[in-house]
Amino acid sequence: MTSPKEIIQHYGIKPRKKLGQSFLLDQNIIKRIATAARITKDDIVVEIGAGIGVLTECLAQQSRKIIAVELDENLVGVLKEKLAGLDNVEVHSGDILKFDFNSISITYNSKIKVVGNVPYNISSPLIFRLLTFRSVIDDFILMLQKEVVERLVAVPNNKSYGVPSVLLQMFAAVEKIFDVPATCFFPQPKVESAVIRGAFLDKPVMELTDAAFFTQVVKASFAQRRKMLNNNLKSAIFMEKISATDLKFALDKAGIDGRRRGETLTIAEFGHLSNILQQQQKRI
Repeated sequence: MTSPKEIIQHYGIKPRKKLGQSFLLDQNIIKRIATAARITKDDIVVEIGAGIGVLTECLAQQSRKIIAVELDENLVGVLKEKLAGLDNVEVHSGDILKFDFNSISITYNSKIKVVGNVPYNISSPLIFRLLTFRSVIDDFILMLQKEVVERLVAVPNNKSYGVPSVLLQMFAAVEKIFDVPATCFFPQPKVESAVIRGAFLDKPVMELTDAAFFTQVVKASFAQRRKMLNNNLKSAIFMEKISATDLKFALDKAGIDGRRRGETLTIAEFGHLSNILQQQQKRI
């Protein structure tokens, strides 16, 4: 395999800061990501930010089909030329935040595996987009900023535990696989990276009466981390119709002390509280 550095030099590629481009040079890390993805010959894979196609080549050897998504039109040209000999690779020019995972799932009558080296500036929006398409995505292996990965896998009573942790873990089992030093990239970023593995659950950790309302409750609970749960929820706009008495009743029914902070609640506690509050809103 031609090294990433040789490919960059051959095509005269200049990383675009505007797109958050940083190319992974370490071939051992590339192979580790491909191995961690656990791709089989039956799998349909969407690769995020295919870049110069080094990881794409590894994944193509194991999969049924790869849809390599790349936003940079200059790199799309490189990918099409470099991967022309692989008949199971399709290069898609476009923004992954606008990508329709449903259509791919329907076309191939299969759930999708998602793999990629994600630009730091779209980490959060991407996770929420994957959540939107969780019914057609089987699992994902993503390289993200280390701090983001630590937030996504954090557990209660941890300073990294917050809205992303709760929203993702309600619907997916996640784990950090390994760290990737900044020295493995060109240009070298100012932060470390890490690889996360996630698998969307057949059912959420607990059944939700309204997933959108659950999201509102979680965001409100972390609005001001140092404030008590009771006060954060009282201040939320969507809670304006629920009286202080009704809120206390809901917290008591959920078995949650309103003096706790949001960061102490488990995923299940958030789900249970959300269901009770949503039922109260329906009665009003």
